[in-house]
Amino acid sequence: MVKRLLIFLQAFTLALQAADFNDVVLRATAAMPSGGGYSVSTAAHEALSSSARFEPAGLRILASQAVPSYCSGATYLVFLKTLGELQKRGAIRLDRSAWIRLLPGKLADGQGVWGRWNANGPGTPRLFYELGLGRNFTGFHEARPGDFMKIFWTDEVGSSERGHSVVFLGLENRDGTEWVRFWSSNKPDGYGEKSVPGTKIARAIFSRLENPEKIAEASGLPDKDPYLAGLLSKRSSFAEAARMSGIR
Repeated sequence: MVKRLLIFLQAFTLALQAADFNDVVLRATAAMPSGGGYSVSTAAHEALSSSARFEPAGLRILASQAVPSYCSGATYLVFLKTLGELQKRGAIRLDRSAWIRLLPGKLADGQGVWGRWNANGPGTPRLFYELGLGRNFTGFHEARPGDFMKIFWTDEVGSSERGHSVVFLGLENRDGTEWVRFWSSNKPDGYGEKSVPGTKIARAIFSRLENPEKIAEASGLPDKDPYLAGLLSKRSSFAEAARMSGIR
């Protein structure tokens, strides 16, 4: 009986910690600007790179400068803002070199932390799995607001995919139809919330931040992830994407 109670309390504590991290993600999302337009141009990449830097006082993110924007850049700024807030709370400890390693820049798909996040296919889930940042899963019934989410609009994964990197905000019922609500940089307006019928989403992988302190181990990642790097020119499958994200 005592052993069962201890197991329950441990699980309950872990659930509370995960919920707290989701709340930090949602607060970071709410602090992001609105609009600004959507683009995947060179100018948008350069704007993203210049919006985040490490100063003597710590991480500084000027998201309003990252315009126009695109989906993976938007969610990555939310991820950085979340980590920055957790550092202030003492939940994680990153030194200068670690923060610099996290800054978005001119990295190829699958290279470094940002290059993994920005890659085709399961970029964010693969990063979470490699570092143990948290759990990846596919069930909407398990999802909570504040989970990161990779949407696949079709069954294609890789070079021919149509995907979207977002922060999941919840499900809502509209006249008997389930809609999915999320935040990202969306076409054509840029930063903001959006809802789509669930039937428009072919597949999805959710990533829940549970062990943010693991980001300190990013220095131990291989320079490039061959699987993600290859998705620029190769096709994959959702089954392979799930397997490479640690989903069984």
